[in-house]
Amino acid sequence: MPGTVAVLRTSPVRVGGQVDESQAYFHKLFWTFPPCIEAFRHCKPLVNIDGTHLYGKYGGTLLIAIAQDGNSNILPVAFALVEGENAESWTFFLSHLRQHVTLQPGLLVISDRHNGIKAVLEAPDGGWLPPSVYRAFCIRHVAANFALTFKGKDARRLLVNAAYVKTEVEFDYWFDILRSEDPVMCEWANRIDYSLWTQHRDEGRRFGHMTMNISECVNSILKGVRNLPVSSLVKATFGRLAELFVRKGREAEAQMGTGQQFSQHLVKCIEANLKTARCFTVTLYDRDNSEFTVAETTPTGSFSLGSYRVSRASRTCDCGYFQALHFPCQHALACCAYSRVNWTTYVHSVYRISSVFSVYRMGFTPPIPEGFWPPYDLPTVIPDPDKRRAREGRPRSTRIRKNMDEADQNRPKKCVLCRQPEHTRQSYPQLGGSSHWGPLVAMFLALVLILVKFYC
Repeated sequence: MPGTVAVLRTSPVRVGGQVDESQAYFHKLFWTFPPCIEAFRHCKPLVNIDGTHLYGKYGGTLLIAIAQDGNSNILPVAFALVEGENAESWTFFLSHLRQHVTLQPGLLVISDRHNGIKAVLEAPDGGWLPPSVYRAFCIRHVAANFALTFKGKDARRLLVNAAYVKTEVEFDYWFDILRSEDPVMCEWANRIDYSLWTQHRDEGRRFGHMTMNISECVNSILKGVRNLPVSSLVKATFGRLAELFVRKGREAEAQMGTGQQFSQHLVKCIEANLKTARCFTVTLYDRDNSEFTVAETTPTGSFSLGSYRVSRASRTCDCGYFQALHFPCQHALACCAYSRVNWTTYVHSVYRISSVFSVYRMGFTPPIPEGFWPPYDLPTVIPDPDKRRAREGRPRSTRIRKNMDEADQNRPKKCVLCRQPEHTRQSYPQLGGSSHWGPLVAMFLALVLILVKFYC
């Protein structure tokens, strides 16, 4: 497909100390397709990166970069086949990802705490430093690392609750409970910058994504192709992405045909906010800057549920949902109704159905049959035998054999039971010749002889 980016790295083949110019060992491969590059421009400004192991004849790791559109559909945008998760492999993958796919500024990268990823993202000349790119940790991996030091599900749950809340007040509440359990737990959490693992300090860059679950979904989808050869694996990603673009593009086009303005995901969230059985008392404080206070009470008015400040100009609310998810919360919707203002103007453009349709607008073209490919005059790429997995069964002996290890071909074979050369274990005279009970009895007698020698 024209515009496809494929970067191949090979290593030389040496035969007798000389480099074979006609062949080269496969080492690394990065690839992405033009529809994926175009689609990422209309997705949420964040990307999940993760690796999954291959199960084929040769070992290796498949690195994947995954995005998400405004309708919560996951979309793989780039792939790489490497020898494993290390600093060199992540440098190869992320450098080409930044160069060919993630070109826009203000991007958020969500990953685990792998040292190889950290080295690449913190490199001064890699293009991954703020304000161009920000980094965030998957809270599931942070909690797993936390559980290795501090046992017990309750402490882990407190850490996760503190990470998910969207206001500093709620964070301090859960963090104080964690401190009461063990102050050392808080000291462990304080070693990690809050902006990397908490939602109330992310400045709205996460769009509510606290984990790498979308990466795990892609891993489950590609589970059936992770044991295929390289060429078949690349073809599988091409075919499945082509099918995904057709299916999701038809769904977005059908929604646009009905006159729907926003994605189904946003519509469900707004409907849930509008159906809350609560009463709001809205007070306008600044008409120019559109700043309000919203007092929330139960339907009967007997209990006060709190008061929140809402600023339509800065699109913020004290509950934290407005700035974290980038669409109006229930308090902002109450302010819009009070001012007779359409709430749709305060929704991020990524949630519009036109943006979702733009993600899948550029489709895939049918692949050119192999018989029509242009001639290839570069070295033939072959698999590296050192990367082959160990075969099943007994491992091959690496012992250096000498003359005494060579068996004498003229020496007759002996029975393993009585060490006589006249017969074998299967034709042992005392077992009745070739009876079907012979092998079983022979095995029993061999076991008895072994036990007798061991105890005597």
